[in-house]
Amino acid sequence: MTNEQKLKKLFSLLDEIDAYSRCLGKMNFDLECCAPVEGMEQAGADMAIIGKRLHSLTHSKTYVKLLTELYENSDGLTDVQKKGIEHLYERYYKNKNISAKLSYEMDCAFNKAYTDWLKAKNAKNFSLYRDSFASVIEYLKKAVSLRDEQKETVYDSLLDDFEKDGSIKQLDAFFGALKERIVPLMKKIAEEGKPIRSDFLSRPVSIPQQEAFSRYLLKLEGLRETALVLMTTEHPFTDHYGANDVRVTTHYYEENFISNIFSTMHEGGHAMFMQNEPKEQYDNHAADNMSNAMHECISRFYENIIGRSEEFIHFVMPKLRELSGDTFSDVSEREMYEAVNIASPGLIRMEADELSYCLHIMIRYEIEKLFMNGEITVDEIPALWNAKYKEYLGLDVPDDSVGCLQDVHWTGMFGYFPSYALGNAYGAQILNTMKKDFDVFGAIKEGDLGKIADWLTKNVFSIASLKTPDEWINAITGESLNVNYYLDYLEDKFSKIYFG
Repeated sequence: MTNEQKLKKLFSLLDEIDAYSRCLGKMNFDLECCAPVEGMEQAGADMAIIGKRLHSLTHSKTYVKLLTELYENSDGLTDVQKKGIEHLYERYYKNKNISAKLSYEMDCAFNKAYTDWLKAKNAKNFSLYRDSFASVIEYLKKAVSLRDEQKETVYDSLLDDFEKDGSIKQLDAFFGALKERIVPLMKKIAEEGKPIRSDFLSRPVSIPQQEAFSRYLLKLEGLRETALVLMTTEHPFTDHYGANDVRVTTHYYEENFISNIFSTMHEGGHAMFMQNEPKEQYDNHAADNMSNAMHECISRFYENIIGRSEEFIHFVMPKLRELSGDTFSDVSEREMYEAVNIASPGLIRMEADELSYCLHIMIRYEIEKLFMNGEITVDEIPALWNAKYKEYLGLDVPDDSVGCLQDVHWTGMFGYFPSYALGNAYGAQILNTMKKDFDVFGAIKEGDLGKIADWLTKNVFSIASLKTPDEWINAITGESLNVNYYLDYLEDKFSKIYFG
């Protein structure tokens, strides 16, 4: 059989595998967005059964033989096809020793963890999630222990899953650099920074008004409305089932309208990535293989570098006034800009300002590497969380719902959180390069986000699934990740706001 014939046969199997994967994704979307509480357990059980079929397809003798042979000899394949095979083989190699029985048990445990987490968060009671949390941790440890290739620690293995070649050593140095410059600036702002007006941030904005503004923002970002869905959930996320079916979620709070604004901008950034990878990569099962930090780079870019810029506030303020009536008639553009950039530590990561945000990530990173490596027990997590919020942000945590239960990630995605901080740093470095080609903030001031989308599509989205994180940022900017671009950006922005 020629490689061309092998590839055709493998792609036929992958078409079926992808169909089951999309079904699972859509079922999970339903679970998180609109399933009734009493139906969640059944939904999770159904997903686990579909997962059994998916496992059998990705571990079948035919699939494994074709994939392995093409990985070992890729003669005649295009570069995109080779990269697709490489990603598929790496995924298989990590999971090949997980039995169908273990895979099913893990799916059941993870699905149950979500429903238990939701109940515990609503009840503000960690003990209601404690057993599911411990179960998920143990299953992940077991899965990692079955891999042929072992990293230095369990957590190093998980970091590598989310960010290829990621490690504790790399992240300790990265977060150390952030802490060295962010903490003193936060302290200086607290002691010497000018007061910023914020009374209007808690003014009620109705949910229909917020939804209308969300749809306006997604359109402004450049998303194709006919390939997009907007819904609500407890913890906003974005998923996609091909470039033509992208689903964005947000959460509305009537007395905290900016929460939705920046959730929508953030999730819209993810959606931009999903809608704009090259068709060739989708056609050859090579798309959606970028690291999580690459993805978070774009979502954080739209949320903060664009969304919290003075130029963007200038452009969208008339629309915000139009949709909210007289709510902000006494608020100037400058006052709104300063208010959405107040550097004041808070309890909730998703609503944190740019300056303190990475400290929220650092807390999660420090805790999850401890419990995944067996250095603390699950029962110690709430108290340690509260202690670190007091140490890093000077805050007392009133209950578990705004403490260690606030993020959905700890229902199974350990090692993801550092991607947000890495993404921030990637975004500032990309901004520095983008500014060499055109007036970025001039385009934002005119509402011409299409110019930014075109640049990102050409220089960022087109190569993300074909390169490692280091290859990717080097190809875009000409150098490896350099955290100083991000730190310089923060110091310049917040110094002008508070001391300019």
